[in-house]
Amino acid sequence: MEYDLELERVAEEITTAQAKIVLIQLGDGLKPQGTEIIDILNKKTNAQIFLWLDTCYGVCDVPDAKVDLVIQFGHNELPPTF
Repeated sequence: MEYDLELERVAEEITTAQAKIVLIQLGDGLKPQGTEIIDILNKKTNAQIFLWLDTCYGVCDVPDAKVDLVIQFGHNELPPTF
């Protein structure tokens, strides 16, 4: 990956939250890396991880999904939001 998505930190957050079902929401430019992100997180956690494929308009655009944790990544220099 060409971005530092802080996946170690994300895996720690999933584990700390004891999340069993996690939804990853990516900006459209990051979606091609979605399967790689999921593969890495699957190796580091015991959670079921899903990728939100609908459009993401920013951090205020939180999917209405029945999951334990939503993790959003976007196109900026800020770390992921949980």
